[in-house]
Amino acid sequence: MAAATDGLRSPAGPLIGRSVPRLDGFHKATGRFAYGTDVVVAGMLHGRVARSPYPHARIRAIDTSAALATPGVVAVVTGRDLPERRFGALVKDETVLAVDVVRYVGQPVAAVAALAVEAAIEAAARIAVEYDPLPAVDTPEAALRAGAPLVHEAWTTYVAHPQLIRAGNVCGAATIAKGDPSRGLADADHVFEDVFTTEPVHQAYLEPRVAIAAWEPPGVLTVHSNTQLPFEAQTVLADLLGIPPGRVRVITTGIGGAFGGKLRVGVEHIAAVLAQRVGRPVRIVLTMAEEFAAAYPRHAMRITLRTGVRRDGTIVAKEAHALLDAGAFGGSSPGLPSVATLVLAGPYRIPHLSIEATSVYTHKQNFGSYRAPTGPQCAFAVESQMDMIARRLRLDPLEFRLRNIVRDGDEGPSGQVFGKVSLEAALRKAAAAIGWGHRRQPHHGKGLACSWWTTTGGPSAVYARLHADGTATLATGCAEIGTGALTAVAQIFADDLGLPVENVTLISADTLATPYDHGAQGSRSTFAVGNAARAAAADIRRQVLGLAAEVLEARVSDLGLRDGRVYVRGTPSRQVELGDVVRLAMQRHGGLVSSGTFVAPATPYKTDCVSGHFYPAFHAPSFHAHAAEVVVDPETGTVRALRYVVAQDVGKAINPRLIEGQIEGGVVQGLGQALRERIAYQGAYPLVHNFSDYALPRCGDVPQITSILIEEPSDSGPHGARGVGEPPIITPPAAIANAVHDAVGARVTDLPLSPERVLRAMRGRLEGAA
Repeated sequence: MAAATDGLRSPAGPLIGRSVPRLDGFHKATGRFAYGTDVVVAGMLHGRVARSPYPHARIRAIDTSAALATPGVVAVVTGRDLPERRFGALVKDETVLAVDVVRYVGQPVAAVAALAVEAAIEAAARIAVEYDPLPAVDTPEAALRAGAPLVHEAWTTYVAHPQLIRAGNVCGAATIAKGDPSRGLADADHVFEDVFTTEPVHQAYLEPRVAIAAWEPPGVLTVHSNTQLPFEAQTVLADLLGIPPGRVRVITTGIGGAFGGKLRVGVEHIAAVLAQRVGRPVRIVLTMAEEFAAAYPRHAMRITLRTGVRRDGTIVAKEAHALLDAGAFGGSSPGLPSVATLVLAGPYRIPHLSIEATSVYTHKQNFGSYRAPTGPQCAFAVESQMDMIARRLRLDPLEFRLRNIVRDGDEGPSGQVFGKVSLEAALRKAAAAIGWGHRRQPHHGKGLACSWWTTTGGPSAVYARLHADGTATLATGCAEIGTGALTAVAQIFADDLGLPVENVTLISADTLATPYDHGAQGSRSTFAVGNAARAAAADIRRQVLGLAAEVLEARVSDLGLRDGRVYVRGTPSRQVELGDVVRLAMQRHGGLVSSGTFVAPATPYKTDCVSGHFYPAFHAPSFHAHAAEVVVDPETGTVRALRYVVAQDVGKAINPRLIEGQIEGGVVQGLGQALRERIAYQGAYPLVHNFSDYALPRCGDVPQITSILIEEPSDSGPHGARGVGEPPIITPPAAIANAVHDAVGARVTDLPLSPERVLRAMRGRLEGAA
């Protein structure tokens, strides 16, 4: 297996930096692409889940007789029918079906397998469950009060990562401590304290979660699912079912949107236990009502910032406290305070820091890893306060930021040392593009915001093979989740081998047929899989040139690869078709095959700065600045975005059009969180059950979006690329909030910036002035 440091790499060729079409684009555009909901298996049954109507209750009895009597029903399974094994990413706190106690509205209680979907629906509705309702905690603040009900009374018995900080309803916490914050605040000329809140928002993918599970001799489970992480699903299923992972095959289907919402298992485990019970394949497709009741939306957060500043606008100290609503089970939540602390520090030079973030159980659905988890909430707080401080000190918000941003060679909040930092360029380019400082019309405003983000690590491996017809196959365990990342990987691979990108066939995300990959998450796919593909390409290139040197009677160092041919530099007429070289390799030793691996190098940090951390430094960090122009209706408080600019350091734009698509999509999602979207609750009861209840942005809400790609190469990305998928969603809420304040002088510190909140803030400002 070739390592990512192997030589014989070619320099960036004609494919790098080109906006080649997506490899899956034609099939998606023509309706021929198969998504998870399109997959069927012969003889399959249909599954349906019965769910809790209470946020917290004890299960006294479950009567399945009426469900079993429903025509077409083959089996009904309850929690009592299954071994009580628990699962979870960092703490194993969840069972496949509820046993004894339900902990949120929508928690699975029983499951049905039937010959037809209609029969499964009817049978699930006929399952009679007797509940004793119990007191529920609906906010982290309520869950942390003395005497509050424990969401998990037996939390001390759960298997958990030893690094986790847990206590009662706290399922995870992380801190950053640097310098002497108390002294820094005491020495500051001004200390500003502000509180910000955000509400939960849904990923709003169009295709719900789906899985088809089938058991095959000799006891092998095959699952087709639209999961983002097939290898994690394989491990979880094997653990829950008590079988070796090698007897579980997970195949990722086409994915109709995910955005982090399909990282953790959703229905795969329920389909698997039903299929095991009935001895036939079982398919479960969730409804959108189920998706809104029992998915992994973005966390609601409450953030308190206390920042000390000198008269000249230099930030000297910051204290930050953040609470994350984890919901009823841990999922991704125990590890996310680590990420939150880094974003809360901001991309600023601050010598004294005390930052803590805490994930807290409540009796709500599980909250999870929506694109850039914790990023938008924390950046909203940090960048709103930056503007608030600038206005209070009568400083220009742009100049205030430029005075404090990190630069080349500075230390990050946990002690990591930055290489090249492009943040000043991003801020100046975004400000110039939006016309910062130009006169504005009444009720129009402009806002700036900036932040930083990571390129998630984790290993990637690929298999590669050249064929006698001059085409190639590249196999990766990473799923294509709709971003086009694997097209960029194919570009990288093809460029190194002098092939047209359309000559590369991708095989992805099959735990039996492809090598391990850490998964399509955290802006890592092109970065990590691209590096692994370069390693495999370098090995194949070595083999090709070695054989071609014999055929052409030339030195390897004199050979080049281009357009499916090997040629002698300086004498291009001396060449051999790549297919002929492959045929020679087949005769000699079975063909031209290779593999490549990549593991992101660790980013050094100061261990004494952090505690409870699972993500103590941002790898290959990217820096970005956003600028927005809005108009506010003074009569209704309605905000309309007019123009939006993103200046983002992408390292190297492997495929500019794909990156621009990521930026535009991320901005639209960010505008939704900024202005409209929220999963409303009455206590612990959700009030949103479908897209008709959920205020997604409409086409008419989307402004003109300008993308400015800054290319400051990273040290470890393929051709210097950085992660690009998540940053665009992080800063829109802050940029919009700052633009609203600029337009009407009213500050809203709670998301979303609904017309009611904006109007209330405007009236409060007028009343205060009076």
